Amino acid sequence: MCGIVGLIDSSRSPDELADLVDFMTRQLAHRGPDGQHIWLDADAHVALGHRRLAILDLSSTGDQPMVSQNGRLVITYNGEIYNYRELRAELEQAGHRFRGTSDTEVLIEACARWGVERTVTRCAGMFAFALWDRSTRRLTLARDRLGIKPLYWTKFGTTVLFGSELKALLAHPGLERRIDRDALSDYVRYNFIPAPRSIYSGVSKLPPGTIVTIEPSGEPIVTRYWDVADRARRSVDQPFLGSLDEATDETEALLRTIVREHAIADVPVGVFLSGGIDSSTIAGILQSENSTRVHSFSIGFSDAAYDESADARRVAAHLGTDHEDMIFTPADALAMLSKLPACYDEPFADASQLPTLLVSQLARSKVKVVLSGDGGDEVFAGYNRHAMAARHDLLRRIPRSTGKIFRALRPTDWDRLDRLVPGTLRPRQIGDKLHKLSRCFGTPDMPALHDTLLTGWEAGSLLPDYPRPAESIDLAGIADPVLKMQLLDMTGYLPDDILTKVDRASMSVGLEARVPFLDHRLFDLAFRMPRAFMRRGARGKIVLREVLQRYVPAPLFERPKAGFAVPLERWLAGPLREWAENRLSVESLGRDGLVDPVPVRRAWAAQLSGRGNNAVALWGILMLADWCEHVHRRDHSWRPKAA
Repeated sequence: MCGIVGLIDSSRSPDELADLVDFMTRQLAHRGPDGQHIWLDADAHVALGHRRLAILDLSSTGDQPMVSQNGRLVITYNGEIYNYRELRAELEQAGHRFRGTSDTEVLIEACARWGVERTVTRCAGMFAFALWDRSTRRLTLARDRLGIKPLYWTKFGTTVLFGSELKALLAHPGLERRIDRDALSDYVRYNFIPAPRSIYSGVSKLPPGTIVTIEPSGEPIVTRYWDVADRARRSVDQPFLGSLDEATDETEALLRTIVREHAIADVPVGVFLSGGIDSSTIAGILQSENSTRVHSFSIGFSDAAYDESADARRVAAHLGTDHEDMIFTPADALAMLSKLPACYDEPFADASQLPTLLVSQLARSKVKVVLSGDGGDEVFAGYNRHAMAARHDLLRRIPRSTGKIFRALRPTDWDRLDRLVPGTLRPRQIGDKLHKLSRCFGTPDMPALHDTLLTGWEAGSLLPDYPRPAESIDLAGIADPVLKMQLLDMTGYLPDDILTKVDRASMSVGLEARVPFLDHRLFDLAFRMPRAFMRRGARGKIVLREVLQRYVPAPLFERPKAGFAVPLERWLAGPLREWAENRLSVESLGRDGLVDPVPVRRAWAAQLSGRGNNAVALWGILMLADWCEHVHRRDHSWRPKAA
């Protein structure tokens, strides 16, 4: 795992080009604290940079940018190819001799022999890389299938820039930092910006499963080598015909292979453990594959409605991991708030970014690589909204006005009533869940239902030009409503919220986070299975529960789903109130003119009085205000040295 940078810029002298790429690369020092190298092709005005987090082949033979043995290709690469040993053996049988033991060398030599598209379709892993062909003067950028690793890029005039994070591009003095109004609309709606947009016009996120080729004198050519909906259709057309026991056996065997591959490293490997189904499954398999105790890490809250740390400790004790946890306090949140704008580069407002950053810091004190349970809900239909999708025929017939009945009580009032339910059956954060459910009444189709569940502010409430985004995924031929919801999750929410959150938080402290559930081989298997193996009524992840019971007794994990949430509503009304008030003032909101202060102030007043359920939407505005102050208004660009 590393940070990558590059540019084509004919306006710079070789010395300036070297100094500029050095400066851009240093902006990503947190992603690669183990070293920095740059490579120049002065004749072609090309410069590549790399910050290294050494995980495999810790020697200099793993350094990047790396040149292929035939001297034609140069790569700068971020990620891990988990089946690199298999690909290496095939290349060796074809006569290739390797200099070192890194997966980087396998990747570049595979590209030299098979070409980029054939290589990436054969790779199992997470990756974002740039490949410069010295003979054709062609630049190729590629990103993994599900968008685990990030890659920003832009082309203006004859200049091309790319980097793992937006801050590397912002270091170039020629980049125009003009707000993309459509991206801002997306952000206000979702609290994240879906690919391919970024907050700045002309700067794109390379979508998952995509290759872009930039010829010496021509427009970029974008190729989709892997499409989540197309892959799902193929899997459904080849259904799994075995029993649930057979599906459990096959899922466990594949997961063991994947976890074993994800644990390959020349440095210590640990695991995030919340005590839920996904992380407990990964922890159970990882510990069973190790003769020594695996390090596991979790975060808890003093608020019992959000705290899962005791659950995690019980699972850790059963598995025998070396477990550490911390209680996340409002004081921790206040201390971390100033770090978030630089960590995420563009507006981003999933409030669980705070505990994710803290647990990453905790893990980095003991290990350099950590496995995460992210992706389990998307692959095995574990979200509450998947249960809503299964009942959408009913939800769409309920008049939207009926939702006002549920919203007549505040979430906190519903939570108090919830105490009448026995503890083993009591859903967590029932008030918030009921408010979300009530907004789904009358939604006409699955994209509308998904959009409603993700939306913070109502359309038109903050921005005059607030179009409903066009459907970004082709659901033709997909009949099952739960599968439709899963695919909608995987198109935007997964890569642009969940994976962005984990990547930036972990890499900000030089920690590599790996996500076994998002191996494409597991995706193919899961989507072949009968839907009854995914969900039965309100109960999701059926086959995954069966796998987990082979490692952890059911009473340790069978409980209402909580999710990795924070007590945001209570914090904003209490310990974070002064901080929030400063950023939600009319003066602060009006400084950049990005949103209308009137509805924001109205929502803030309702939130403080206990009448509103606006904490998530307001968090988005707070993060936007902080980003404007710490990133957008500041000039972080390189300046040429004085002659």
